[in-house]
Amino acid sequence: MTDYADLTRFIAERIVANPSAVTVDSRPRGRSTIVTLHVAEEDMGKLIGKTGRNIEAVRAVVRAAGLRHHQRVQVELKDLR
Repeated sequence: MTDYADLTRFIAERIVANPSAVTVDSRPRGRSTIVTLHVAEEDMGKLIGKTGRNIEAVRAVVRAAGLRHHQRVQVELKDLR
């Protein structure tokens, strides 16, 4: 089985300016997995991207990796508030 948290971390670290602040948590639930991504506050805009393009691309790649293993994977951004 692929570690979706590692894949998400790999992608996010290459987008943000402060890769050491990237933390990822993965919670498997049966045939689905929820991956929670947290980045530094100043990198949040960069990760989300214009009109949400970057985060949607991250979600699409991780979701596609999950489909190869018949898993439903959901990437969520951890809210700073």
